[in-house]
Amino acid sequence: MKYLLDTHTLIWLITKKEKLSAKVAKIIENPENEIAVSAISFWEISLKYSLGKLQLEGGTPENIYQSVEILSIEMIPLSPKICNTFHHLTGNYHRDPFDKMLIWLAISDNYTLLSCDPAIQLYESEGLKILW
Repeated sequence: MKYLLDTHTLIWLITKKEKLSAKVAKIIENPENEIAVSAISFWEISLKYSLGKLQLEGGTPENIYQSVEILSIEMIPLSPKICNTFHHLTGNYHRDPFDKMLIWLAISDNYTLLSCDPAIQLYESEGLKILW
């Protein structure tokens, strides 16, 4: 199965693993699953960190990136195709542009999004697969 980490899921995986649900932790630990993180999440982390809106338990955005490399999690670049077709995501249930781009990426590339954000769950009507 293919899974995409929401930004908060990525941060918790690196800094507060106990905040992950048992189901999500088991999915991530299963070597048969394809676990991925998007460049969108790295951008969100770096932006919120630079604005003082995100604390990383004494770490930096670079530490998150290094941890992803160590864990051998696939890193997905932001593709022009995903950007260009974003307008097909018609629901406006969530205002966060980072989350909306992750939602569209998950729908477009057939990932199940690992997220506990209740607003994101509303996009299941548009084809999003989500687990927590």
